[in-house]
Amino acid sequence: QVQLVESGGGLVQAGGSLKLSCVASGRTLNSYTMGWFRQPPGKEREFVAAGSRRGSTIYYADSVKGRFTGSRDNAKNTVNLQMNSLKPDDTAVYYCAAREGSIAAREASEYDYWGQGTQVTVSS
Repeated sequence: QVQLVESGGGLVQAGGSLKLSCVASGRTLNSYTMGWFRQPPGKEREFVAAGSRRGSTIYYADSVKGRFTGSRDNAKNTVNLQMNSLKPDDTAVYYCAAREGSIAAREASEYDYWGQGTQVTVSS
């Protein structure tokens, strides 16, 4: 079983940047495909990005494509989400998640393990 802890959230003005990190413990990340999701206030959790085990292929939600960049460092057991050109609509609690399949997935129900989340607030 793997434990995930996110960090890097905070308050930023529109147009600014934040980098989220997710550190895994318990098992090595190269056993999992990883995803990022977010839950805006009053809304359901939604897909943000997901990558293959090696991180060679990363898929993005249309709403963040071109602004967010996912990466992973299996040696450090860490995945990151660089968020640029942030908008107020990006305000949400952001979660990283791990799944034991070999293919990246966009559905939250496909993931087996979740972090506690980190709050991102973008002011206008």
